[in-house]
Amino acid sequence: MEHLRNIEAREDDMLEGGCHCGAVRYKTDGKVEHHALCHCIDCRKSSGAPAVSWCLVPTDSLTITGETRTWASSEHGRRSFCVTCGTGLFYTNEVIFPGMTDIQGATLDDPDALPIQAQIQTAERIGWMATLDQIPAFERYPPFGPDA
Repeated sequence: MEHLRNIEAREDDMLEGGCHCGAVRYKTDGKVEHHALCHCIDCRKSSGAPAVSWCLVPTDSLTITGETRTWASSEHGRRSFCVTCGTGLFYTNEVIFPGMTDIQGATLDDPDALPIQAQIQTAERIGWMATLDQIPAFERYPPFGPDA
């Protein structure tokens, strides 16, 4: 598999983000090892979403304010979330990527600041995720009800 190149946000930008309720905020210097969309069952079950984007950054570049709780989602995987609203925020695995922290990309204040570079764990991808471009898309909720 081709190694993903390091990417950076716009020049000299800090990447900032936080949880849904605002109780937890974080920032990092914008140097990201990679940004990937993960389809593994662990990510799906912990987020309730069909896939989760992850931005891998050096742990020592990450500043977190607010209270998080961490739980062991696998033998070596640790997931951290806001204790107030439950938003999933961070993932670490010292065996796979020591000294690094994954940030859930959708929790960035500007998720478009970093392009997705790859999809990973596609062996576990939900079948219909591969054909999303073939179904109708609506900018907002589609019309509902008997007159729709």
